[in-house]
Amino acid sequence: MESPPAVAARRPGTHPKAGPSRLGWLDALRGIAALVVVFDHSSYTFLAHFRAELMPQFNTSRYGIMVFFLVSGYIVPASLERRGCVRTFWIGRLFRVYPLWAAVVVLLLAAHLLGVAEIRDFGARSVVSVVVAHVTMLQELLGTPSLLLVLWTLSYEMSFYLLVVALFTVRLHQRSAATSVLLAVLAAVSVTVGVTVPPSALTGLLGTGPLIASVSVTMAVAVGCASSGSPSLRRFGGVLGGVLALVLVAFNGTVPLWESLVILAVMFLGTAVHHAENGRSSRRHAVGCAVVVVACAVGSAYGYGGDAPFARRGWIVAFLLAVLTFGAGLLVRRQRLPRLLTGLGAISYSVYLVHPVLLAVVDGTVGRRRDDDAVLEVAFFVVLLPVCVLTHRYVEEPGRRWGRRFARPTAVPISDRDD
Repeated sequence: MESPPAVAARRPGTHPKAGPSRLGWLDALRGIAALVVVFDHSSYTFLAHFRAELMPQFNTSRYGIMVFFLVSGYIVPASLERRGCVRTFWIGRLFRVYPLWAAVVVLLLAAHLLGVAEIRDFGARSVVSVVVAHVTMLQELLGTPSLLLVLWTLSYEMSFYLLVVALFTVRLHQRSAATSVLLAVLAAVSVTVGVTVPPSALTGLLGTGPLIASVSVTMAVAVGCASSGSPSLRRFGGVLGGVLALVLVAFNGTVPLWESLVILAVMFLGTAVHHAENGRSSRRHAVGCAVVVVACAVGSAYGYGGDAPFARRGWIVAFLLAVLTFGAGLLVRRQRLPRLLTGLGAISYSVYLVHPVLLAVVDGTVGRRRDDDAVLEVAFFVVLLPVCVLTHRYVEEPGRRWGRRFARPTAVPISDRDD
């Protein structure tokens, strides 16, 4: 997941402490979301009874990831539009997301080999298919369980990247509000008319191996063509990637169809807010988009027959609080925020990916608590956060520097080419 830069661009000669970071509010939101997600997962181990009482009323996991998705929607398309180059965008994504992803996967596998952590059972799936599915980061949409539970959200992030590139290559990237509304309305309609898609439907139809092979090849072609210098190839690759993302989200997800569509709608809502904040669309459109998305999301969750009433309540409360949290961030975006929150946001990607590994080691050694223990819950955070500071400094930051180095030499904005 994208972590916005901690420090905004400044005019030459401006002192670094002259004012609040332009994107500090996004860092703060990500810091809050990361802590809530960690609590959601660590409470399985340390506060199981409290968690059982809380979840039906407030789904902490959905709250955290919806805040993350809103922030990603706000910042990720902006980086593509600012650079104006699909190739640079994909290089930036590659070096931003994969280094830490690879590091935590290696750590988990090492812990498993040492006998201090267990990994998920992949059934009859071959090692090659599991590896390829994870490398695409679409494993959750390819009928393959994620090695780390939290990686499922990265499959939706990757789908969003493909859709963003698709809209950019066909010059529709300014239509984010309309895209968000369309996805949200489709979610509501799917519930209203009773459209249901079995989990991993395409996998059941085609088989895990063939689907993974065909999707990985299609994705490579889409990204390669969209990153090329040829306008026609660029459009072809963009559209191909966008269609691939929509097909997988609609027909091969593991969450209900309506929620998959709501997730994408929420991310494009974040983009619509960014466009309104920067004068690329009216704030009236952004507000209208938010109203429609919230109404459709809540209506879809309420009307979905597969959830128990209290489960629906927990999802709806979490969703509404996530939107309100994002709105509160917008209200204080020009204020100086506590350094603790912005600092947590800077390491939020590490917090998000590292904590499941640490929890797996705890579960594999001392085991889960039978009784709630708030002291151990706090101790887990005390151990986790310094580790994440280190992974951010020595894994994430070098990766980003390498990404900038590889992207700089040949990247030419689309607007500078004869299109």
